[in-house]
Amino acid sequence: MGGIFVLGGADAGAPTLMLFGFLILGAYSVGELVKPFGIPKIVGYLLAGILFGPPGLGYVSKPVLAELNPVSNLAIALIAFLAGAELQMEEIKARGAAILKMVSVELVLSFVSVTAVVLVLREQLPFMATAPLPEAAAFSMLFAAVAVVHSPAVTMALLTETRASGPVARYTLGVVLVMDVAVVLIFSLVLAAARSMAPPAGDSGGVQLGAVVWEIGGSVIVGAVLGVGIAAYLRFISRELFIFGLLVALLGAEVARILHVETLLTLLVAGFVAENAGGGRGAELRHALERAAAPVFVVFFALSGAKIDPRTVLPLWMIVIPVVLVRMGGIWAGMQLGGRWARLDPLIPQRAWLGLVSQAGVAIGLATVVADVYPTRGGQLRDLLLATIAINETIGPILFRLGLKRAGELDASDPSGVHALPEPKHA
Repeated sequence: MGGIFVLGGADAGAPTLMLFGFLILGAYSVGELVKPFGIPKIVGYLLAGILFGPPGLGYVSKPVLAELNPVSNLAIALIAFLAGAELQMEEIKARGAAILKMVSVELVLSFVSVTAVVLVLREQLPFMATAPLPEAAAFSMLFAAVAVVHSPAVTMALLTETRASGPVARYTLGVVLVMDVAVVLIFSLVLAAARSMAPPAGDSGGVQLGAVVWEIGGSVIVGAVLGVGIAAYLRFISRELFIFGLLVALLGAEVARILHVETLLTLLVAGFVAENAGGGRGAELRHALERAAAPVFVVFFALSGAKIDPRTVLPLWMIVIPVVLVRMGGIWAGMQLGGRWARLDPLIPQRAWLGLVSQAGVAIGLATVVADVYPTRGGQLRDLLLATIAINETIGPILFRLGLKRAGELDASDPSGVHALPEPKHA
């Protein structure tokens, strides 16, 4: 497990540890500074990462970020496990049909609208301006397949920070988690279609497609096995749950790395299985891990912010801004129509869509796959995607908090909170 404990190895040294501590303390301070203005603390963590990272003052360099990747992976594992553990079987039975309807409509509308706007604006993109229409359509669909991804990490961070509770919070989390799985499936199909419309050089595309398929199925299998093991521990031993939970995250992240499966999806499944097969002890493990949630979010979003380069946004702003706005419009329309189809209280989709703007790790990972399959044009497409993700990752938490505030689901101690929406009645 040397990949996880790299910070303790001979290659890390005191400078990396010192810079890591500096980044975390700085991020925590900025998070506290922005809180009185009604801005989520995780936005402060992101801003601190941008400020102290390579694009800003450069205190935390790219080599240091590379050494800290295992820490970021551990944070993702903990966040994903907590997100999966939030889903109880009873809740899936009660809300599952409505969530699937909203996901279906939102996915279709967002995908179609983003594909269309990239096609319309392709003359502004050097790598697409002279491409035949089939190739331009292929790259537009690949872009859209990544653009429709949401962020479970941001969702969990905001729900934990604000202690929000109510139908908007629960439906938003459900939509984000289901969409996370659905988008990886959609991406694999779109990648296959793109390879036939715009064949990549060599056979790398086929290898990447197989890797994507394995990431989906392998993540579910590995996560289920891990979850069963956790449930057995909870049923028959159930001691030192906090330490056990950290070890689970370490083990899950390392196994995912070794088997080349998606860490987030693996731990999502593990958390869900452990929660629902743990004989009522799953909540105890979840509560134990929530004690570590605050520092984990500081670590994850500070490191994420350090990887954001605002300089990639500026040259592409004429494309990025319309794409961001059209994507938001697709999310809004999809949630309204999906909520109407599910016969939900109209106020729920009107508030919940604001929690779906954020993007983070999964979107970045898929953008990297595109660049690997198409080394030249895919790299330029990745830059456009990263610029879009950077904006969504920054404004998304602010919008989500606004939606929770309008729904009245913020913690009662929050002065901006009002009375929450009632739980909906399904037809």
